[in-house]
Amino acid sequence: MAIFYQQENRTFTLQTKQTTYQMKVDDLGFLLHLYYGSKISGNMDYLLTYYDRGFSGNPYDAGNDRTYSMDVLPQEYPTTGTGDYRSSALTIRNHDESECCDLRYAGYEIRQGKYELPGLPAVHAKMQEAETLEIILEDCVSKVQVRLLYGVLEEEDIITRSAKIINGSTGDIIVEKAASACLDFINGTYDLISFYGRHAMERNYQRTEIVHGSHVIGSRRGTSSHQYNPAVIVAGKDTTEDNGSCYGMVFVYSGNFMCEAERDQYEQTRIVMGLQSDLFHYPLMPGETLLVPETILCYSDSGFGGLSARYHHCIRDHICRGQYSAQSRPVLVNSWEAAYFDFNGKTILQLAKDAVELGIDMVVMDDGWFGKRNDDNCGLGDWQVNEEKLGSTLGELIRQINDIGVKFGIWVEPEMVSEDSDLYRAHPDWAMQIPGRKSVRGRNQLVLDFSRKEVRDHIFEQICNVLNQGNIEYIKWDMNRSIADVYSSAGSQGRVAYDYVLGVYDFLEKLTTKYPAILIEGCSGGGGRFDAGMMYYTPQIWCSDNTDALDRLRIQYGTSFFYPMSTIGAHVSAVPNHQTGRSISLRTRGIVAMTGAFGYELSLAKLSTEEKEEIKEQIRQYKKYEDLIRTGDYYRLSNPFRDAYAAWMHVSEDKRQVLLHVVMLEIHGNMTVSYVRLKGLMPDAVYEDSNSGRSYYGSALMKAGIPMPVELGESQAYQFVFRVKI
Repeated sequence: MAIFYQQENRTFTLQTKQTTYQMKVDDLGFLLHLYYGSKISGNMDYLLTYYDRGFSGNPYDAGNDRTYSMDVLPQEYPTTGTGDYRSSALTIRNHDESECCDLRYAGYEIRQGKYELPGLPAVHAKMQEAETLEIILEDCVSKVQVRLLYGVLEEEDIITRSAKIINGSTGDIIVEKAASACLDFINGTYDLISFYGRHAMERNYQRTEIVHGSHVIGSRRGTSSHQYNPAVIVAGKDTTEDNGSCYGMVFVYSGNFMCEAERDQYEQTRIVMGLQSDLFHYPLMPGETLLVPETILCYSDSGFGGLSARYHHCIRDHICRGQYSAQSRPVLVNSWEAAYFDFNGKTILQLAKDAVELGIDMVVMDDGWFGKRNDDNCGLGDWQVNEEKLGSTLGELIRQINDIGVKFGIWVEPEMVSEDSDLYRAHPDWAMQIPGRKSVRGRNQLVLDFSRKEVRDHIFEQICNVLNQGNIEYIKWDMNRSIADVYSSAGSQGRVAYDYVLGVYDFLEKLTTKYPAILIEGCSGGGGRFDAGMMYYTPQIWCSDNTDALDRLRIQYGTSFFYPMSTIGAHVSAVPNHQTGRSISLRTRGIVAMTGAFGYELSLAKLSTEEKEEIKEQIRQYKKYEDLIRTGDYYRLSNPFRDAYAAWMHVSEDKRQVLLHVVMLEIHGNMTVSYVRLKGLMPDAVYEDSNSGRSYYGSALMKAGIPMPVELGESQAYQFVFRVKI
């Protein structure tokens, strides 16, 4: 049992292997938060304090008790209109235009297995791996009901939260704000760690003290965005990579989101994670339900490393689905940086011939194979193969590629349409455009209204017609702009942004069901939709359009705090790099890309004989250690924003095999020596370095470290393999 209800004092306790989460229903029916942290025993309601607080309102049914105020008490699901002036998790506009929702306890249910959220991605688990707690709250006046859902994965130290908002009234209501999780801390000072960025430089680590006032991050772009990732860490002031307490919140959603961190007048801290309230005014008619996307909660008392390890296991094993969630991925070469739009069938076939010579498994034909698409100004929406450009049917090209021993993949961007396209000329109303206004363009393209079923069905049929033409084993799903004109010619405008994302999920669910053997890699200009919601459908995502090895070190560092290496699409590209103009050695580019799902993004025909031999060796090395990289425990050994080197490692589950990668970030005259300390080893075991043959005790490698060579030249990179000596 992981969920316990104590009837005597109406206390709910959620227990995982190492953590405890506790809440209670008080005498007035409010659901109060008591504790979340390291595993404990007992009733924690003694932590609640009551004082007469000036200008903090009191519920009418508290009578003359001025010490009782929702403006001070820690809550599970705070709402607008109850005398709590802090950030709320829910705001309802009632049929009479009032904004109030006074939720009181109405019942609960505990059941075996993890709850599901129809139409939304969510953590999945076998029946015996999880339990669900459903707490029913209701406003006795409006009859609005909220069902709080808690999923407990005891062995994974994971608790998930979601909410069902049900209009039980006789009139329409509007949901103005909806979160799935709130964490209230009654004391202590905390930092908020978030991951900001921009296109081609995503998920930069940022640590900010939570001070008085409200710190808000989020997205209004229609996607989770390059600018902020929908995942944060709340950490104690002294928490480090390996020590101290920290809490994670990961929003399983690929659209607009908001996370609010607030320190109040009484030094209490509240963190709310949920849907972005801007562009969201969701109408519910009587009897209708709104599902709020899930937040994955996790606590660690062993620093950020411990938190990351738990999220990696959860996302890899309980978010990602399909055969590729637990299967080796093909090493691929993508045609984009090799040829951009300037290719034909012979170009792709030659790329495949060059690939098989090097040991590359798959060639991916990127943008430009359909309609009249010879540049990025036209053709999107016309998903018919340009056989004149290819010089054959798609099926014939695929057969030729397969015959030489190479798999075939293809690029699509189903959510977009070009104004210069047959689809737009036939159905201009299918694009998101505000009537009477000129469109806001992005990359000279418009967004299809995926909130509409007929639009999705038309594109789905076109894409399926393409996929049925041959043995296509991989899809790169792209989305290359933010959404600005949030408007649908059919339906209520306040729900368009949310329904759009559900439409994308519906499309992907149908696609993965119809083609379960196809590996789909997500992409939105690289990392603009790198989130757990997309990972439910696409077990790997193109980490960033920036393939510069040094920039990727920082991008992949930030990504690793929540997301496992198996989800990170990482390729070796040409130099000078197409995004930065920087030239980095092929060895270093290979070591950096070997962190994730490995591949190449360059013209193989332009490689020298020496470079081809080096690539052959890179692929041999990657395939040798791919299982370790994909499923092993991952450790960050440095901070590339601060340290003179970037270092990370993968350790097998039995701790007998270790893969260590190091890239030197600084070189100076008379250079000092850097010592890299390893983690996660067996202290008393003897590990042999396969490069030098020298042996070390695990304790020595972890406590004293290993010295890095001092070599001339920028960005030198090293790969070490350690194995326990038998």
